[in-house]
Formats: sequence, structure tokens, C-alpha cells
Amino acid sequence: MSGASFQLDTPPPGNGNHRARAGRLSLTHGVVETPQFMPVGTNAAVKALDPQDLREVGASIILSNTYHLYLRPGHERIERLGGLHRFMAWDRPILTDSGGFQVVSLGDLRVVDEDGVTFRSHLDGSVHRFTPEHAVAVQMALGSDVAVAFDQPVMPTSSRGVVADATRRTHRWAERSLAAHDRTDQALFGIVQGGLDPELRAESTAFIAGLPFDGICIGGLAGDETPAQREATLDVVVPLLADDPRPRYLMGLGSPADLLEAVVRGVDLFDSVLPARVARNGQVWLPGGRLNLRNSRFLDDPAPIQEDCPCLACRSFSRAYLAHLFRAKELLAYRLATCHNLTFTLDFMDRIRTAIRSGDFPASLPGLRLRAGQAGADEAAGKSA
Repeated sequence: MSGASFQLDTPPPGNGNHRARAGRLSLTHGVVETPQFMPVGTNAAVKALDPQDLREVGASIILSNTYHLYLRPGHERIERLGGLHRFMAWDRPILTDSGGFQVVSLGDLRVVDEDGVTFRSHLDGSVHRFTPEHAVAVQMALGSDVAVAFDQPVMPTSSRGVVADATRRTHRWAERSLAAHDRTDQALFGIVQGGLDPELRAESTAFIAGLPFDGICIGGLAGDETPAQREATLDVVVPLLADDPRPRYLMGLGSPADLLEAVVRGVDLFDSVLPARVARNGQVWLPGGRLNLRNSRFLDDPAPIQEDCPCLACRSFSRAYLAHLFRAKELLAYRLATCHNLTFTLDFMDRIRTAIRSGDFPASLPGLRLRAGQAGADEAAGKSA
């Protein structure tokens, strides 16, 4: 494949204390420093933000949703209008998922067979057919920097038989996705499945790593599993990729506490709707915890959300003002709170990278965990699409 190169500039320590690493993923529209978090712009927009907001919060790459853009406004229309970057006025890298997540999230609106998936649109009930070849064609038309192979994820708590069947179908679809992809300025990542079963995860890791993808996605997590189950699964997958030169992307993880634990275990890329979704519900993150700005106790609070935060909300407005905006249902509330949570998340990732590159990462873990605080408790408020 082509369209991407990954340089590991700070490998994990030889003593085995952790597997955290730092690198640079070079893509057609720019360089992504890793470990990195990707804000989610499902419909070619991160909700409530414009591209300048995204630059200001520190986003270097965002994710858009293949299935949703296929339905509306249509990949062919986006291609005619100059591709996804021009369409949304975003000149930095974009990763598009394959539509595979909708295979599990739209369980009542789809039928899976060996060739692909038949969806009934959640918009108007119309019927649409996704195959590996079609998912890749849509992403090539969109022109994202990174496309993802079509897969069949299942809930991680599914029975072993269900997980085994979906995992092996994912392998067959991975080969078909590779064969269909021929855009030389676009990378293609494959997806490891296998649920929570160590044997199936190891089998899937070996199979996907044996194919010429540009990166390795770790799928089927950030669902109903516990953090301990997720971490145990990563402890199966990542050591098997120890000598693999490609980036590792854990799909759907968004709370700071969970991001930190996954970085410790050797993951490079993440995405989630979580920081933006909980912001729209009035939840804002800060070191050591979170605030609910819908709470009346903030109506007379003149302080910013966080004293040392450079975001648009914190440098210009008070907690009292944001509390008022949420109560008045003013749209500005969503923008300001989202700017803060994404600034917090992306600054957190920057602190992690700095600690890894300086060699201070093990010593800095207590402080980083404090900074992650209890924001992970918001995980129940919104999983990634």
C-alpha cells in the first residue's frame, strides 16, 4: 500500500516497564504526532465547531463517517465538489471509518451475509448495500488520507461462536478491501477483531498483520467491556505487534483515563465522540474531575472553567456565563464547552507525548492520572461512532 509512512522516534523502554511510544505518521495532508486523539466529525463536521475552532483546539487529524456521508450528501456529490477536504474546508488529515461500526450500532436495521451487509437507512427507510468493495470505493471517492477496511464488529460480550464467525468474515473482507483499493495518495488500515477471547484476538492479529495494510486498527472494543477486559485484550494484541512497524489505532476510546491506559499498553491513535458529546450535555473536564455546568451552583461563579486553559471558553468567559447559556439553550454553549473538552483532551495527549519523548513517562504517570481525573466516568454518556 502507499499514502502513509510511520516513523517511530521514541520506542518503548527496554526494561518492559510500559509499551508507550511516540512517533510521526506522515499523510498526504500533513504529519500526525502520536500518540494522538482524533475528534469525530461524523457528517463532515465536528458538532458545533468550524475548521478554525478545530485548529485552535489542536486537532491535527479528524475522523468522518463513511456510512453517513454515503447516505447524505452522497460520496459522488462530495467527489464532484472536490473531495472531502475541500467540501468541509479542512486542510489537515482526515481518517474515514469503513461503515463497519454501523454493522453493530444499527443491528435492527441491517442483515449480514458473506458478501456484505444490507442496511435500511435510519433517515428514510431506503435499502442500501455495503460490501468491502463498495466501502472502499466510497472512501476513495471521499479522498480521505486514511481509509479503513470493511469489517464485521460484534459486541465484545457476544458468544464465542458469534465472535469467531464475524472475525473470520472480517479476515475475508480485509483481503477483498485490499484488492479493491488503488488510490495511491490514500492509506488503508486493516482491523483486528476477536472480541474478548484471547485465542481469537491472537488469530486475528496475526492474520491482519500478515496483510500489506498501512496501519493496524484494533476494533470491537470501547463497547460493553470493562476497562480491565479491554486492557487484557490489548495485552494480547500489542505484544504480537511488537516488531511491526505500522501505527496502531484503537477505535472508539475517548475518556482521558482510558486513553492513558491504552497508551501505556502501546496504542498510537484514538477517536471518540465522547468529549464533544458530554460537552453538549454540559459536562466539562478539568484536571482531577469534571463539572456539570447545568448545575445551579455555577450561576454566580465568575471563574473560568479551568484557570490555566487556553481555550476560547476559558480565556473569555465565566462558568456563570456558560451556565446561563445552557439554561437558555443557546447554541454558543455547545461550541464553547466542546472547544474546552477537545482542548483538554488534545493537551492531555500532548503532555503524554512530551513525557514519552523526554524519558519521563513512567515517573510522570501519577501526575497524568491525576490530570485524567474522573472524566472516565462520563464514558457511559457516549461511546464512539
